[in-house]
Amino acid sequence: RTAAGPAQVSPVSPQVLAYNRHTFATASQRLVIAVTPAPGGEAPFQAEFLVGNRDVEELLPEAAREMFLQASAGLWERGDLHVVNVTSALDRGGRVPLPIEGRKEGVYVQVGSHSPFSPCLASAVSPQSRARCHRGQRPLASCYDTFAPHFSIRWCNLTLLQVAPSPTPPGPLWGPGVLEGGAPFEPPSEAPPRELLSPFLVTLLVPLAVAALLSLLLGHLMCCRREGV
Repeated sequence: RTAAGPAQVSPVSPQVLAYNRHTFATASQRLVIAVTPAPGGEAPFQAEFLVGNRDVEELLPEAAREMFLQASAGLWERGDLHVVNVTSALDRGGRVPLPIEGRKEGVYVQVGSHSPFSPCLASAVSPQSRARCHRGQRPLASCYDTFAPHFSIRWCNLTLLQVAPSPTPPGPLWGPGVLEGGAPFEPPSEAPPRELLSPFLVTLLVPLAVAALLSLLLGHLMCCRREGV
């Protein structure tokens, strides 16, 4: 990483295994994903919607995400919306839908923006709205028709998040490229020659002498100290 440039993230290449729900045929494909930081940083105001009439694979294409952003554009004052995350409701503890025409598993779509939440979103997560949701009623919100007719939003599952901006780590400090001055280099002095013959003889002869004495003692015990002789 350079001192002035953005962080460079190495690409990730996972292998994706998928199967067809109708034919149960499997296929594998390797994807190359390059992650780069957002130009304006992470969006501080994020809202997570539960779309009840969609499956996760229906919102993965870019055209479907753009349609969702256009539908949710009326909930913010600025048009800098972008999709932060798309998660299947099954990964959040949802139940597998019955094999009936029109039943969907549900998708959590997280949208971020740099502008504050609209009064409609704030009222949808107010304590009064949560109390109405516990009683099985619709929350207090005036933007129910914003996503109709393409997306059916379950407003009682709406979650608003305010993400604090992460501090930018300081870059490396570049020096002048010259080592600091100090004492001149002094190589170590040569070691004096040592006499290694005597330690070698002691190391070699002492074990041999001990082994010879033990052999003589063992031979004496076996040959001269036998019972009955």
